[in-house]
Amino acid sequence: MLVPYKTTNQKIAMGLLSFMPKEKDIKKLTKTIERYECDPDWKLYLWKEDDYVGVIGIIIEDGIAKLQHICVNPSHRNEGIGKKMLNELIKLLPCELKPTKETRHFLSACVEERSI
Repeated sequence: MLVPYKTTNQKIAMGLLSFMPKEKDIKKLTKTIERYECDPDWKLYLWKEDDYVGVIGIIIEDGIAKLQHICVNPSHRNEGIGKKMLNELIKLLPCELKPTKETRHFLSACVEERSI
C-alpha cells in the first residue's frame, strides 16, 4: 500500500532512501528529506506491506512528475514491490511521469514489461 510521507516516518524514509547510491551521505540525505517536507512540489511516498519496505519520490515541475527516488529495502527486492509502487503512483498522478537520469533504467524496464 502506498502511504504519503509524514514527518513521523522520517527515520524510516531516511533509512530507505539511504539505499540509493547518491543518498549515502547523511548531509545530502538530510537535505533531501527536508526538501520533501518543505517543498510542495516534492512528494514522497512509503510502501507498506507488514512493515515499510519501499520509498518513491517525485518532483512536479511544469506539469510533469519526475521520478526522483525509488528504492526497496534489499531484503525485499525481486518481489515486484518497485513495480507495485510505480503502478500505484501512476494512478495518483494528474500528469505524465518521466524519469531522471538515476531512475531512467528502472522506469523503462517497468514500461517494457507492461507493454508485453
